[in-house]
Parts: sequence; structure tokens; C-alpha cells
Amino acid sequence: MANSTNKNRSPSRSGGHSAKRAPTRKDVRAAAVELLVQLEHGSGSLTRLMPPAQQQVAEADRALLQALCYGYARWRDQLDGLLEPLLKKPLKNKDQDLVILMQLGILQLEHMRIADHAAVDTTVKVTSKLGKPWAKGLVNGVLRTYQREQDKLKASLNEYDALSHPMWLLELLKEDWPEQWPSIVDAANTQAPMTLRVNPHYASVDEYQAQMSKQDMSSSVSEHAVQALMATQATAVERLPGFAQGGVSVQDGAAQLAAPILAQRSSGRLLDACAAPGGKTLHALELNHWQHIVALDKHKERLDRVQENIDRLQLSGTAELVVADANEPSQWWDGKLFDAILLDAPCSGTGVIRRHPDIKLLRRESDIAALVKQQSNLLAALWPLLKPGGFLLYATCSILKCENEQQIAEFLAQGNGSLHRAIDESWGETRKIGRQIMPGQHAMDGFFYALLEKTA
Repeated sequence: MANSTNKNRSPSRSGGHSAKRAPTRKDVRAAAVELLVQLEHGSGSLTRLMPPAQQQVAEADRALLQALCYGYARWRDQLDGLLEPLLKKPLKNKDQDLVILMQLGILQLEHMRIADHAAVDTTVKVTSKLGKPWAKGLVNGVLRTYQREQDKLKASLNEYDALSHPMWLLELLKEDWPEQWPSIVDAANTQAPMTLRVNPHYASVDEYQAQMSKQDMSSSVSEHAVQALMATQATAVERLPGFAQGGVSVQDGAAQLAAPILAQRSSGRLLDACAAPGGKTLHALELNHWQHIVALDKHKERLDRVQENIDRLQLSGTAELVVADANEPSQWWDGKLFDAILLDAPCSGTGVIRRHPDIKLLRRESDIAALVKQQSNLLAALWPLLKPGGFLLYATCSILKCENEQQIAEFLAQGNGSLHRAIDESWGETRKIGRQIMPGQHAMDGFFYALLEKTA
């Protein structure tokens, strides 16, 4: 018996090499519920929460996890309005995970290309994975009823739930853009394309598009961003030709307009005052136009990512990465004036909701006044650092006038030697001050740009 037992020992116990066990992976819908509970509790954005969550599910399920979570954020208000009449009474706070699970079930039935029977069956099974098998009948009944009554339920939604925008934001959009707000909302509820910026030191746009085509990746060129390609279908960056060798980066076309605007008007020393995550700094380096670039951000870990991308892109230009607060030049400025300043100011992000739909969940109306004050402070702090005859480009990914043209109008009125210079381009919409790109216009995100020159 002893010999028999020894023969049946595992290889690891007998000194051999045991086969590696595949790690246990979470059910993708259960993982989505867990992530969304964190999101609703204010534990971070989807950008921060998604990567670790994707590592916990099978590789084949990672795209579905992202689609579920981003779809939930995009349609959460609508999902709330559709679910509420299907519940005889509200569930307890400790069962928020079940509420989110049922909303994900409705999301799949209403907005995703998943067969109805599969959406219902897979969602019901998650109740056991959440440790709440008693809720199977509840979840099944709610989703089956929704299938029967969805037209009536959708017709009864109020405007805010139907459009899936918080009331305060929808009212601001109506006030600022009385004719355009419906198209702004439609664009915000549409998934953004994956837009690439081709590194000209690696390949031309045409050459890179041909490389993509060889790997069965189709794309289209941008009408206005000369280094941009829009992928027909999103893919993991690791699959992009030459990504590891610095051939391409992911950046929306509207964001790719900043560096060329300044490059047309100045050279010498450039300050990217709120640089992270670094897309505009990297683009400026690719242009090989400025003698020296200072990329400033107060978060070291974010600047570390910028350096990693500089290394990946194999950029030879001079960039100095500085961890500091742009509001406090006395702590970091060497006293040398800049020829150009890019102020990509912190903002509401209302122009990039289609790309970051959780903005609708995380942003509050009370945030806007604080952001406007922060933008004003940054303009005041950075303006003295600009040479006479130099240019400051003010940029936001917002579509709220208080952050954009009204902000710059107040700055110009201060008698500080600032002049507004028109950005004479064919993209976006000419405003009295600056240019505004609306979400989805030219297949771009919503962006605002205003160019200021400093007089002698």
C-alpha cells in the first residue's frame, strides 16, 4: 500500500515539476457587477477600475466586460427608469449588486447584440455567483416582463431618463446650445471611434494604413488631423502594427490639433502646463519643432507614464518632465520665458462623454464653478511666463461656455496685454472667441481652442 501511495503522489511532492494550473477566472457578468458597484460607490473611474478587472476574467471576455461597463455608464439613467416600474418595491441597499445586475440584463436586451435568451439566462445565473441564489426568480421575472413590455416602458420614460443625461447637465446644454443640444446628446450616447496618431518618424499615414490593411484592420483618414487614422473596429493596442516600436499612439483627432496650432506660430521653448497623460507633449515631440519642451504635471506617476511613452516612441526631441503644480511657478520655473504655452486646462469633460460615459455618473453640477475658478487661476499664474509676442493656446475638452469662450472673454478684459487671435481653420465652429468642436463633429471629440498673443 505504501508503494502504491508513493506512485500516486503528485509530481510536485516527489520532486518533479507540476503542471501549472490555469488561474480561476471570474464570470464576466459577475465581474461587471463588482466593478460597477465600486464605480457607484465613488471608488474610481472606469479608466482606473477597468484594467485590473479585465485581468480577472478570461482574455476572450475582456472586450465584453468593457462593453457591459461602458454601456451601463452610458445608459445608467435610462436603465434606472426602465427598471423601477418592474420592481414591486425597492431593494435594500445591501442588494445594490442585484439592481445593477438587472440593469445589465436590460442593457443587453436593449442596446447590445446579444440574443435575448442568452442575455436573460446568463444574467439569471449570476445571482448564484453573487451569493444570492434566492434572487433567481426575481431577476428572471423582471427580465421576462421587460421583454413583453419594453415598448410601453420606454414610452413612459421622462426626458432625462430617456436621453440618459443628468438633469443639471441637460439643462446647461439647452441653455448654451438651444439648437444643437439634441445632436450633442445623441453624440454623447454613441460610442467613440478608436483614433490613432501615426508617428511620422515611423511611417507616413498612407504607409501605416497599408500596414493595418495587411493585418485585416480597416481604417479611414481624418479630414483635419493630418496624422490621424480612425480604426473601423477598436482593437487592443498590442495588436496594432508597430505599436511596441513607437509607430502609433491612441489619441482623438481633436486633441491632435493642439500642437500644430502652436507650431504654425512659434518655435523655441514650449510649456505643456498640464501635460499628463501626455498625448499633446508626445505629439509636439513628434513634430520635432521646438528646441525645448517642458512637460509639467503635479502627479509623478502620470508623468512616469509619459516618460514610458517617450521611450516607446523613440523620440529624440528634448523634453523636460517636471513634477510640480502649474499654479505655483515660484516652485519650479527657472525664470526663462516661454515662446509658447499650451494650457490644456482641467475641465468638466463634457465634450468627451462619448469616450468616457462615466463622466455622467461622476461629475456633479457643483464641480463646474470650482473648475472655472481653477482655469482662471491657471491662466493668471502662467501668463507672466510667456514672452512678449508669444502665444498661449487654451484648450478644454468641454462644451460648456462658462469654461470656454466666457472664461477667455473675462481673461481678455483684465487689461493684461492679451490679444485674441483667430484660429483660421475649417474644423469646428467659429465663435466670437475661439473655435468649438462639437462631440462627433468630424468624427472628433468635443474640444474648445482659444489662441492668445502677448503684446510687447
